[in-house]
Amino acid sequence: MDKMYLWILALGGNLPSEEGSPEETLRAALKMLDGEGMRLVDSSRLYETPCFPPGAGPDYINAAALVESPLDAGALLDRLHEIEAAFGRARQQRWGMRTLDIDLIAGGAQVLPDQDTYAAWRDLDLDTQMKATPEQLILPHPRMHERAFVLVPVHDVAPDWIHPVFGQSVAEMLAALPESARKEVRPL
Repeated sequence: MDKMYLWILALGGNLPSEEGSPEETLRAALKMLDGEGMRLVDSSRLYETPCFPPGAGPDYINAAALVESPLDAGALLDRLHEIEAAFGRARQQRWGMRTLDIDLIAGGAQVLPDQDTYAAWRDLDLDTQMKATPEQLILPHPRMHERAFVLVPVHDVAPDWIHPVFGQSVAEMLAALPESARKEVRPL
């Protein structure tokens, strides 16, 4: 039997797709996560969040999911990109408006590709973050601990997951964010 991995995903979108509104798109995408080499274990509520960075477009709808799969990180990411494309995702601008974004946030205690590369991407200044795209998958997501729009939904599905670099749970990372940031993430 193949080894199974448990993956944490973050979903978001702020443009309509052929499926309909961003809410309808996320609901349909969550259904697609349950098939073709993946099993949807749990999903969060949907949340409305301010566009990031501010002024870059309409507010987002965000969610999180736990997916079990025998796929390794690279193969899973390829599958997630296929699902995004099925909903009209065009990768034209980093942090731009989109119909659907599915980010691979974490996979157990994996740090990919290695601790040093992870640390380099985690420590990038904001200007560089907005322009640079890594050539390889970085796990856990290097700035998940800074983003309420990721942590609030992830808290719904994996509050006790421990960050393999920081040694903190999702609940602890979320509690460390300013209250104002947590309140910006509103359940639908």
